Amino acid sequence: MSEQEAHAADAGVPAVSVESRLDEPRLVTESGPAARVAGIIGPVLQGLGFRLVRVRISGGENLTLQIMAERPDGSFGIDECEAASRAISPVLDVEDPISGAYNLEMSSPGIDRPLVRISDFERWAGHDVKIEMAVPLDGRKRFRGILVGSRGSSAVIRVPDAPADTPDTFALPIADIGEARLVMTDALIREALRRDKALREGAGIDEADIDTADLGDTPEEGEDADGNVAVRIVPPKKMPIRGKQKAKAMLKPKGAAKPGNKSNAKRKSHAKEMH
Repeated sequence: MSEQEAHAADAGVPAVSVESRLDEPRLVTESGPAARVAGIIGPVLQGLGFRLVRVRISGGENLTLQIMAERPDGSFGIDECEAASRAISPVLDVEDPISGAYNLEMSSPGIDRPLVRISDFERWAGHDVKIEMAVPLDGRKRFRGILVGSRGSSAVIRVPDAPADTPDTFALPIADIGEARLVMTDALIREALRRDKALREGAGIDEADIDTADLGDTPEEGEDADGNVAVRIVPPKKMPIRGKQKAKAMLKPKGAAKPGNKSNAKRKSHAKEMH
């Protein structure tokens, strides 16, 4: 019996096969402008064979729109990042869900990934997880422990440090979760590397042709601290922001994408994948 199966059996959760469907809905979703972006780009990504993982808008005057996506099997490399960014950029220009200028970042979920679908909670059972509830459960919003799996539409988590006279296992309605993500541990890194190797072998990729990187090194350009594969689209020429002077246009970089009608932004992409 695997570690994941043992956790599920101890908590009374039946073993469930992980179904990786392209059209599996997300139960952990965004609100506000990020939700509008998700509604626009979700069908576009699905048409490419990808699934939307998360949309996040951050920053003050210099906004960054981060879009995480993956294939149903969890893979998502540089080629997929670039294909997705090329497809969604003109759609965002036309729909214009965000006012003002922003940088678009397309990335993979990374090792300590967000969990947004029932299959995510099943696939990563046995690993440490942090969950913050949008709707408190018995007055509690934050949970950290071992992910046991799923039961119906709830995520089951065991809290190791629960007092002896209190329950140590909780069933958290996934639709009430604000954010859930894996915690970076040695066991998680080993599992991520094992799965990555299995995917590469299934695709017939020769390991000798793959550059390896030390996970403890400082991330290089195109990567973040979580080991995400990212393609940044940085508009050298920003849209004019109301009440501010229009920024001067920079020279168009060689190979830049054609600007969209709405933003009139010239973009370039650069990325580096971590293995």
